[in-house]
Amino acid sequence: MEILKVENLTKTYGDGINQVKALDDVTFGIEKGDFVAIIGPSGSGKSTLLHILGGVDKPTSGKVFMDGSDVYSQDDEKLAIFRRRQVGLIYQFYNLIPVLNVVENMTLPVLMDARDVNEDRLRELLGTLSLHGRENHLPNQLSGGQQQRVSIGRALMNAPAVVLADEPTGNLDSKNSQDIIELLKESNRKYNQTLIIITHDENIALQANRIISIEDGRITKDEVIRR
Repeated sequence: MEILKVENLTKTYGDGINQVKALDDVTFGIEKGDFVAIIGPSGSGKSTLLHILGGVDKPTSGKVFMDGSDVYSQDDEKLAIFRRRQVGLIYQFYNLIPVLNVVENMTLPVLMDARDVNEDRLRELLGTLSLHGRENHLPNQLSGGQQQRVSIGRALMNAPAVVLADEPTGNLDSKNSQDIIELLKESNRKYNQTLIIITHDENIALQANRIISIEDGRITKDEVIRR
């Protein structure tokens, strides 16, 4: 089942001679439950693509469909709800709120929707992420690896259909990096979530079941590794 579909996606910045085409007529689809790595040199358009898939940035032209629905046919309010409920975003820089503790950071997307926190899911995530005993810690009381675990917990709290990770291990050492990737893979398997990771790390990319290579805003290679 195809959960995500991109048709003729183009994104430009600036005007006239200063115009830069970050994405150039990109088209592909992704099956539910896939683990996809997006690779390419700096400035190739990887992060721009991820931001558009997640509803953070809008395309200049083209369409993005999630579960058959046109993402950018929604107004801004519905688009914000889409970001919180349908997509889990994880960044290299953890983007935690410094005055909020672990639980408050993790449950923020739910609270922003004025919804009740699923306590069973919260406990399950705290256990999976090895954060039991640190529920009341502030970000500056955590290691880098622990902070990234909190950001993953925040991304997974709403049980999103698609998890988008932009260089999620870029600030971590090799052991913590692999631990984080294993956590994301476990979530991918356990909840049948679609996982899309941007990475420069070939070892991480080779753990995906599909690798999409981008250069100068265009897909240059799209290879299924395994099913």
